Amino acid sequence: MAGTLYLCATPIGNLGDMTPRVVETLNMVDVIAAEDTRNSIKLLNHFDIHTPMTSYHEYNKVEKARLLTERLLAGQNVALVTDAGTPAISDPGEVLVRMCLDQGIPVTSLPGPAACITALTLSGLSTRRFCFEGFLPADKRDKAAILQELSQESRTMILYEAPHHLVRTLGELYRAMGQRRITLCRELTKRFETVMPTTLEGALAYYREEEPRGEYVLVIEGKSLAQKKQEDIAAWEGKSIEEHMEHYRLQGLDEKAAMKQVARDRGVSKRDIYQHLHVE
Repeated sequence: MAGTLYLCATPIGNLGDMTPRVVETLNMVDVIAAEDTRNSIKLLNHFDIHTPMTSYHEYNKVEKARLLTERLLAGQNVALVTDAGTPAISDPGEVLVRMCLDQGIPVTSLPGPAACITALTLSGLSTRRFCFEGFLPADKRDKAAILQELSQESRTMILYEAPHHLVRTLGELYRAMGQRRITLCRELTKRFETVMPTTLEGALAYYREEEPRGEYVLVIEGKSLAQKKQEDIAAWEGKSIEEHMEHYRLQGLDEKAAMKQVARDRGVSKRDIYQHLHVE
């Protein structure tokens, strides 16, 4: 019978956030797979946990996942921890989880801290609809594509950024999105926790003067639905109604459906479109 993979959330700063269930599980499993064993040993020592550890990180995630699944299939129980927060969130743990599920190995999650959710709740921005982007890609083309996509996003957006890239990233976000509200969070749950509600322009000006320190969570206001609608209307103003209709006909819509979509795009009634097209 296969063992179980336990995804164990660990504190993002304050050790008081460690749950008793995670402590119990880390003591019970046969091995702990840790992103950085040098970092995790401090946590284990604090809670008097003596379970053996093995490294599991970005650079060995595929090979080590195979070795861990072999141990799980042999009946051992494995706990996965990241340096801070919930494993498999912007983390190589997702590879191990997928491999376990593919092989029918039980996986369970022990919930706890996550920097992205903690920052969202502190941001003062809408929490009803949100998306998590993690770190922007390093590749320039990939990053440009993501920024273009995010510029049209109506949900609240959550990103991570390192201090030495913060000013560059704020500049890229400002150029892509224009003026938006943003809350920058750092040192979450720690003594010097900082939550800074501002705008993209304001954040860029501030950090051009002040050196960024610590890892940042950026929570950014999404584009309002009203703004998106106005931009959609403006985008069609340069085209004739006939061209607009042809756009949807090429997508396979019949005349009635195309007129309905054209009317919606232009913020007018379907009757207006019909009268324009059938005027004698």
